[in-house]
Amino acid sequence: MTDETMIVTRTVAAPPETVFAVLADPSRHAAIDGTGWVRESLDGERLTAPGQVFRIAMYHSNHPDGHYEMANRVEVLDPSRTIAWQPGQDDGAGTVEYGGWVWRYDLAPLGDTATTVTLTYDWSGVPAFLREHIVFPPFGVEHLENSLAHLDELATGPVAGRS
Repeated sequence: MTDETMIVTRTVAAPPETVFAVLADPSRHAAIDGTGWVRESLDGERLTAPGQVFRIAMYHSNHPDGHYEMANRVEVLDPSRTIAWQPGQDDGAGTVEYGGWVWRYDLAPLGDTATTVTLTYDWSGVPAFLREHIVFPPFGVEHLENSLAHLDELATGPVAGRS
């Protein structure tokens, strides 16, 4: 961990392809989320390429509206190895403004049946004006640990690799 990143790692008893399939399906992100803020995918599309934007319904009691949407831009998509996205919000005029924080999952195979998953939450790119309104990190490391525990359950459960 650094002053502007949180990093957690967990071994999941599933191959990287299975873990990646769960991560690349935004309809499963609410079940992965360790904060309880993610509600549902608004697009229903699997993540397939860098630059793709996927929208997620969110809820946070400290948000001015409570319910809100995030437009996440895929920054890295290397199947079965890495997936990362940067959250942003629509400015009301159709332009998405990205906040500078990134969610990144790196997957490393452990033999044929397990994966080391490293989750990094990086807020080093957040500009000063946003830091005046949002405290970073907005949650503790236990939320990332919860996320990886949820991912583990999904990747090893009965519908792990569904499309």
